[in-house]
Amino acid sequence: MISLSDAELRALRNLAEKSMGTLTAFLNIADARRLTELGLATRSRQGWDITPAGLSHLARLDPGPSHAPEA
Repeated sequence: MISLSDAELRALRNLAEKSMGTLTAFLNIADARRLTELGLATRSRQGWDITPAGLSHLARLDPGPSHAPEA
């Protein structure tokens, strides 16, 4: 399993919320870049987006509500 710092985990959860259409706070660029290096996020014109691998990682950590974006 990938080990994330508390700040990186907060950033990943933030990206999951963003993927569901929730307005979110700005991300720390260093945390977002680290998530990108790990394949948990990608860079887009709108900032950073969570990847399927990022959603899967969160689902393993937070088995409660789904982090999948609504269709």
